Amino acid sequence: MVGTPIGNLGDMTFRAVEILKNSDSIACEDTRNARKLMERFEIKTKLFICHDHNEGQVASQIADSIEQGQTISLISDAGMPAISDPGFRVVRECRKRGIKVVPIPGPCAAITALAASGLPSDRFHFVGFLPPKKAARLRNFEALKDNESSLIFYESTHRILKFLDDAIEVFGKERWISMGRELTKLHETILTGTLGHVREELNTRSTKGEFVVIIAKKEYTL
Repeated sequence: MVGTPIGNLGDMTFRAVEILKNSDSIACEDTRNARKLMERFEIKTKLFICHDHNEGQVASQIADSIEQGQTISLISDAGMPAISDPGFRVVRECRKRGIKVVPIPGPCAAITALAASGLPSDRFHFVGFLPPKKAARLRNFEALKDNESSLIFYESTHRILKFLDDAIEVFGKERWISMGRELTKLHETILTGTLGHVREELNTRSTKGEFVVIIAKKEYTL
């Protein structure tokens, strides 16, 4: 399980490069994205696809290959496999068979955003992506609004404004949040403030890219 950069390729670790170079093959979400990483670090290992739609079937094939003596590495498009990305089913299959699983730590957008947020980091609840429909998103917010942890969400460029509008409806404009966009990349942006302030600020800024939104517990103020 090899963690890869969430944006800036300079965050790739020496150990990750060495492991990938010495693997028999690499499972990846998208060969086009993976090849950019392979070319940057001169990794010649063959690639094959493992994504959300085929992971159940591929998990058995990966475990079979390992039992035959091969070393298989698993990467996602960005960050740590199995964290809002494929990987869970592969690891579960290996654990069921008693196959050793070695995690190679790497960047994680949720932890990166939390560390830079200024919001409490002693206790956090990772939610990931919410359902795309408004009603389901509101139900999730309602279930979480009294949680005593910092809440960490992922959201896409297409839904970030709707996400914030729905969050205001449930949490209120005065709830403190931190929002990271394009973390580690050229146009990295981190905004920390009340939901109302950040939503208004976003009207004057780009909404392109991937977002991490952290909502503080009810009583928190900066």
